[in-house]
Amino acid sequence: MVKDDRIKNMIIGEYKSKVGEKKRIAIPKKFRNEIGNKLILTRGYENCLVLVSEDQWKGIASEVLNGSFINRDIRDTSRFLVGSATEVEPDAQGRIVIPQPLYEHAHLEDEVTFLGLGNWIEIWSSQEWEKRLSYLQENGDQIAQEITKLNSKNNG
Repeated sequence: MVKDDRIKNMIIGEYKSKVGEKKRIAIPKKFRNEIGNKLILTRGYENCLVLVSEDQWKGIASEVLNGSFINRDIRDTSRFLVGSATEVEPDAQGRIVIPQPLYEHAHLEDEVTFLGLGNWIEIWSSQEWEKRLSYLQENGDQIAQEITKLNSKNNG
């Protein structure tokens, strides 16, 4: 069996948290232990937010920023991800403040759902997450088939 530190240190799980005063949310302790204190928060796709460690962010940003400025998709991705990114540092209780533009992007209200997705955390409005989860449950087989096709194409 192959030992892989990436698997050992994966950020996984689903947790709920209430939104507090001043748009503060508490990052689940398990995630805080894995991701650290120097964090980047930015827009995510499907109306969620993405929270990553500073080191992980450097990899993401370099992928986006190393593309050609002439390419419209690169510019749009930079605008979407990099343009909205902000540094956040949890307080002693593990809480971060969500800036208003990101709060609005994710349609956050009174409760959020945190999803650990290996190397990053998504933060969803719990209501939006329930809708997305229903979609995934209804379309999971089709999505898996598309991934299999992509993997076959990329490995073949």
